[in-house]
Amino acid sequence: MTREADPLPGAMQLLEQLAPSTADKVKTKLENFCPGASEIILGFAFTDVIARQGIDLRTREMLTIAMLSAMGTAPDQLDFHMRAAMSAGVTREEIVEIALQVAVYAGVPACINAINSATKAFDYFENS
Repeated sequence: MTREADPLPGAMQLLEQLAPSTADKVKTKLENFCPGASEIILGFAFTDVIARQGIDLRTREMLTIAMLSAMGTAPDQLDFHMRAAMSAGVTREEIVEIALQVAVYAGVPACINAINSATKAFDYFENS
């Protein structure tokens, strides 16, 4: 696979699809931290990896929330990807099952963190 000459537009489009009204905020935050950071980080994550054809976006988001839940070290990203998963079509019931699966392989504390994050996402979509 060859890298796109300018991966940022594709990354911004995918980010906007997953989290409407968030892409520009994320880009601005990264650019304020370091000029060019949005292309490096978002271009890699969203264009080079997440946009690949081998796994559909919905499945990628399910995998992402499972991994972030198990890691337990990225609560803001877990919150973001819980909402993104729902935007990509992952159901509330599927998120519940993922959280319970996390308890088996990553432990109850990681499961509780996933439940807390999922609850925020459920509230977000119920109140939007």
